[in-house]
Amino acid sequence: MQDPVDGGGSEDLTLVRAAAAGDRSAMDAIVLAHQAAVLRLARGLARTEAAAEDVLQETFLAAFRHLGEYRGDGPLRGWLLAIAHRTAVRQGRRRAGEPKETEPLEALGEAAGHGAAPMWHPADPEDRAAQAERREALAAALDTLSPDDRTVLVLRDLEGLGGPEVARILAIGVPAMKTRLHRARLRLLAALRKGGLDAT
Repeated sequence: MQDPVDGGGSEDLTLVRAAAAGDRSAMDAIVLAHQAAVLRLARGLARTEAAAEDVLQETFLAAFRHLGEYRGDGPLRGWLLAIAHRTAVRQGRRRAGEPKETEPLEALGEAAGHGAAPMWHPADPEDRAAQAERREALAAALDTLSPDDRTVLVLRDLEGLGGPEVARILAIGVPAMKTRLHRARLRLLAALRKGGLDAT
């Protein structure tokens, strides 16, 4: 069944209008449908889990304050991710002098499932251990990338947004977005190989 909140167009606009009119269930539906995506992006940009959760909260507070600005000309998720991106960038500027703490990014395998528990778990303990090792290596590799690289990878490869939508969120042209994405993928691949994980 298709997620009615994620399709864009009239469904999103109807839900947003209901939320703007004070419909609590519509607000809850928006949060439920999109909080995992917003948190994944926040974790890609924030230095700590607490900072990522701050971005999540600030994103939805800002979104609900400015629901009238959503016109329904694109997916609601893209609009929310654009707000999350701006929020995280502002937060990063405020906290630029703080020391870096532990890696907040979820493993790619978990993120690819959009926050849901995986449908299949290997029964073999060796397979589970190997999976955990790959996730740790991937998280470490992602941590070596710049926030710009992590952002374009999360938006394009994890969230599956189209090129034009990613470019709009990042406020750059599509060719520049493609170049950034290509370079980010190469850097991630190099970091994975340096960490001993064969990404091919």
